[in-house]
Amino acid sequence: MANDPIHQFHISKLVPIEIGGLDFSFTNSSAFMVATVVAAGAFLFLSTASRGLVPGRMQSVAEMAYEFVANMLRDAAGSQGMRFFPFVFSLFVFVLVANLFGMFPYFFTVTSHIIVTFALAILVIGTVIVYGFWKHGLGFLHLFVPSGVPGVLLPLVVAIEVISFLSRPVSLSVRLFANMLAGHITLKVFAGFVTSLTAYGVAGVAGAVLPLGMTVALTGLEFLVAFLQAYVFAVLTCMYLNDALHPGH
Repeated sequence: MANDPIHQFHISKLVPIEIGGLDFSFTNSSAFMVATVVAAGAFLFLSTASRGLVPGRMQSVAEMAYEFVANMLRDAAGSQGMRFFPFVFSLFVFVLVANLFGMFPYFFTVTSHIIVTFALAILVIGTVIVYGFWKHGLGFLHLFVPSGVPGVLLPLVVAIEVISFLSRPVSLSVRLFANMLAGHITLKVFAGFVTSLTAYGVAGVAGAVLPLGMTVALTGLEFLVAFLQAYVFAVLTCMYLNDALHPGH
């Protein structure tokens, strides 16, 4: 079990709860999602509680995160997109902290489960659809009808646009889930090589140097991937929200 690369993703019930035949148990995944929200909220609260003209380290990090997401949203959706800033910022911080939590030994990576990433993706696409129809009415459907397309090709182009739109939650969720899952499995495999080889004496210890080096390198890479995947999820969210704000091509 110690070298099983899949065991780290197993869901275990911490508080069994069953209501009407439905399982509402509080699991390790639920616990780390709560921990992610608490840790992110506590950091932002503490870093901004005593704001100073000359920011300290924590305040600087919080302000850089704020400006980073704000600039990303402005670039993708314009100044009108800032009305979605709390939503995008919350998504970015949640995914980033959840990814970073997964880098600690014996912690759980909630973003390695597609049901979690799919729920976040559906939340994004649902927001786009609801706001798009609320703001533009049936004009939101112009998103699927590019301007300047010949009438003969219009049915084909509309079908492609609809399929492309429907595939967004799938691609958004699978991208995050697959990267976190594959990275942690690879890291666990190389770490398992180290522990297995060291059981064979001096020769085994010498042979474990290479997988140990790969484990260290992959650990650094996974920290980078943790940030990049949070950034990719947030920037795609900004691009999709831009379609809700400006549905015309």
